[in-house]
Amino acid sequence: MATKKPNRGLGRGLSALMADVQTDAEVAHVGSEVQRKPDMLIPIENVEANPDQPRRRFTPEGLEDLANSIREKGIIQPLIVRPHPAKEGAYEIVAGERRWRAAQVAQLHEVPAIIRGYNDTEALEVAIIENIQRADLNPIEEAAGYRDLMEKFGHTQEKLAEALGKSRSHIANMMRLLNLPEEVLEMVVDGRLSAGAARAIITAENPIELARRAVKEGLSVRDIERLAKSPTSPKKQSTPAQKAQKDADTVALEKSLSAASGMKVSIDHKDGDDQGTVTIRYATLDQFDDLCRMLGGDV
Repeated sequence: MATKKPNRGLGRGLSALMADVQTDAEVAHVGSEVQRKPDMLIPIENVEANPDQPRRRFTPEGLEDLANSIREKGIIQPLIVRPHPAKEGAYEIVAGERRWRAAQVAQLHEVPAIIRGYNDTEALEVAIIENIQRADLNPIEEAAGYRDLMEKFGHTQEKLAEALGKSRSHIANMMRLLNLPEEVLEMVVDGRLSAGAARAIITAENPIELARRAVKEGLSVRDIERLAKSPTSPKKQSTPAQKAQKDADTVALEKSLSAASGMKVSIDHKDGDDQGTVTIRYATLDQFDDLCRMLGGDV
């Protein structure tokens, strides 16, 4: 009985991509020109974009520049495609959509391609990895790519970090950007706001207002961090009388939890009520990661 072929994991997806690009292109150099095997040329009308492509924005200016290069030198690096899952004789792009779009602008009739039998998981993995390795994604697309790999296919941050050569904190930081309001995300996508500035805005009481001010005044990340911690409309400060309402047992428990976690812990519990809140404040992202591990989560 034939054995079932094991599913390719994320790390193998990256190595497969690099092997495809480096060893399977099979080009023959003739003088100053590059000639490809005829069987690698696919009619451009038989190629379709992948609806799960992590890169969503292609600027007309960028495509025109690439199209001019293609007119002069051709497509140097082939697309990576797979047989279309729903259309006989058609192919779906795994990596290289920007080259495919530029080839249409350049009015090419055929595109060089490497055909691979990737399944849905592998196709998305390779597409995301290829874009990230080339730094072709804006920060929000990159964050969304990480989220898709985790939510759709169950990959952990540790596995992503290992496969992509990124730190776990980098992946966590990028994914936290997705918690920002849509207007702020658009500022990051179009380059008005850097990823670092956006991260500093996450903890602000009014992130949209602070983001608008940061863009208008050209604030530095440090300025944004300061304003996020000390907003123009500060929270109402607790009076000594309010602080004195905590009994000795509550204060002692706060100190005990703070010492055990290495983070500041505050307990707010009203007399005669079974409900309350526990606030844990972390000073660094490493502390945040430690907190997630303590709680048994994987953020």
